[in-house]
Amino acid sequence: MQIVNQITQKPGQPGTAEPEMMLIFRLSGNVFALPVGEVHEILDPLPTTSVPNAPAFAPALINVRGAIAPLIDIRQRLRMPTVPADDQARIIVLELPVDGVATRLAILADAVEEVIETDRAMVKPVPELGARWPEHFVIGVARHGDTLVVLLDTDTLFRPDSGPSIQA
Repeated sequence: MQIVNQITQKPGQPGTAEPEMMLIFRLSGNVFALPVGEVHEILDPLPTTSVPNAPAFAPALINVRGAIAPLIDIRQRLRMPTVPADDQARIIVLELPVDGVATRLAILADAVEEVIETDRAMVKPVPELGARWPEHFVIGVARHGDTLVVLLDTDTLFRPDSGPSIQA
């Protein structure tokens, strides 16, 4: 069942008339959001194939209905510890433009929770002292009920050469 609620707009962008739908998911107890328009499908965990010499943030491939997609470890990108998947884990398959071509990639989430509606007018930057994640991967944070939701920036999060190098 989808629950649609309202939260908040990208810092520096004055309120837009059109709301944006965001998919809420969890990683290591943190709540994150991605634009629904970039989500192709949500799947139960699939077998993975490791890729020799692949970067740490993209260590494996999965077969999504006959199409091969890289499995991106956003925990690595966000400097979070790896956690074993449980029965609530899901694969979020995204379709994003790469060099002008629609490309599928996947991420593993601890749980997928709901879809919410955002107007982004109330999104706040992550406080510098409280930032746990590299700021160039995060649009901002917003409140959803009693929960703090971190809005991820797919333009930088999935780009191999974005920002400063990640330390292991």
